[in-house]
Amino acid sequence: MTLILSDFTPLLAADPAAQPSPFGMFVPLALMFVMFYFILIRPQRKKQKELALQIASIKKDDKVVTVGGLHGTVANVKETTVILKIADNVKVEFEKSAVATIIKRDRPGGEPAP
Repeated sequence: MTLILSDFTPLLAADPAAQPSPFGMFVPLALMFVMFYFILIRPQRKKQKELALQIASIKKDDKVVTVGGLHGTVANVKETTVILKIADNVKVEFEKSAVATIIKRDRPGGEPAP
């Protein structure tokens, strides 16, 4: 049995009209980017903005947790730093950006902030 190369030429040479359009190839890629934006990027940006607003509004006597996991009470607020009281007679100065969360904020009426 002998095989002739001409029998396989239709398989080797693709018809240019049968190829998918370049536009059709980018549609799924664009849809994936849109999904990533709404699932991952947008919620993360919203969370970052909320944290930035909370950090900008830090006041004395707020209870906070740093990114290192240190719990403390704000003793003093400076322009770019906060001084945390972490124990009796122990105060440590941190950058405001090191504050991960504000646990509890005492209000004048005695009720904690949400």
